[in-house]
Amino acid sequence: MLDGVTVLDFATVGPAARASRWLADYGATVVKIGAPPKAGGVQIIPPAYAYSGHRGMQRCQIDLKADAGREAFLTLAETADVVIESFRPGVVDRLGVGYAAVSARNLGIVYCSTSGYGQTGPASQWAGHDVNYLAAGGFLHCNERGPGGKPPLPGATVADAAGGGMQAVMAICAALVRKGRTGEGAHLDVAAADGVLAMMSLYIDEYLATGTEPGPGHYILTGRYACYDTYVCADGGWVAVGAIEGHFYKNLCTLLGCEWWADHQLDDAVQDQVRADFAAAFATKPRDEWVAILAPADTCVSAVLSIPEVIADPQVVARGSIAEAHHPTAGDFRQLGTLLAGTDTARRSFDLRDGAATDTEALLTAAGYAADDIARLRDEGVVA
Repeated sequence: MLDGVTVLDFATVGPAARASRWLADYGATVVKIGAPPKAGGVQIIPPAYAYSGHRGMQRCQIDLKADAGREAFLTLAETADVVIESFRPGVVDRLGVGYAAVSARNLGIVYCSTSGYGQTGPASQWAGHDVNYLAAGGFLHCNERGPGGKPPLPGATVADAAGGGMQAVMAICAALVRKGRTGEGAHLDVAAADGVLAMMSLYIDEYLATGTEPGPGHYILTGRYACYDTYVCADGGWVAVGAIEGHFYKNLCTLLGCEWWADHQLDDAVQDQVRADFAAAFATKPRDEWVAILAPADTCVSAVLSIPEVIADPQVVARGSIAEAHHPTAGDFRQLGTLLAGTDTARRSFDLRDGAATDTEALLTAAGYAADDIARLRDEGVVA
């Protein structure tokens, strides 16, 4: 869907790196921009676990602190469609590769600045990671608490992926649509913390409208009712129950042998008893036996799977979510394929490149640089 779109990407981790991965899955040509070894920058050689993160992308090493390196990047940007950066706010401007500098050479550029807290505001210069953005947006506060009232860690990079990376992809694609219509570029200020606010809109809007303060146990999604909870089974495995709709809840009560609670789904006075009876019922059979009974019967029950179980799950296998990968030094292994709707989800095999390989010479040649000029820049350590 994004065939013909060229993305220059400064990111190595976090929301911006997620965004470039998904843009590449949609067919965009993504060029990872990093510093050459002589510049002392963080290298863009991906570790083993990140092969899928850099899969199918080109790589270019340029010293942006050198005048010639800055000019080389701006030359590449003249024919690009998108730039993604995740430096601390203000850094790209100091380097001379910010939106103003790039748009002066390419009026139609879609320039996406991703950060934790945004380009403006008192927290804009704060360092942070996923858990910090989830904390700042109310996500951690509203979760059901662990021992001692401890907010639980989510176990996944929710803010980086859903709050930042997907927000960046949506914003970039929307800006590209407008560019196709008007030729106008855009500077996008993507903050992972803003994305968390959007995910928390159900609670934030309720508070703003009513003054009621959400929190653990306040609502159906935060542990108030037995119909939306997790339960341990006879073999120590766990199931997740999400029977929000009344007819799903009644089906669940019937199959658990707890018919007497079918008309008390939202009765606050008896939730402890309902939860206790559900727990006692689940404790009578192993996890997979309960799932085989309940999941096909409109009860909104699923197994809490470990990662090895996820990979072997029949649904994941049927969807073709796992692909074969072939790497010149690491050998053959499996990794996630392309998953998002509209990508090439039928592809089952990928040939991966060595992480140290670069495309700098080919990219600069295509941008109009002569071979002698590229050799000089390489000798000076400006490119690699």
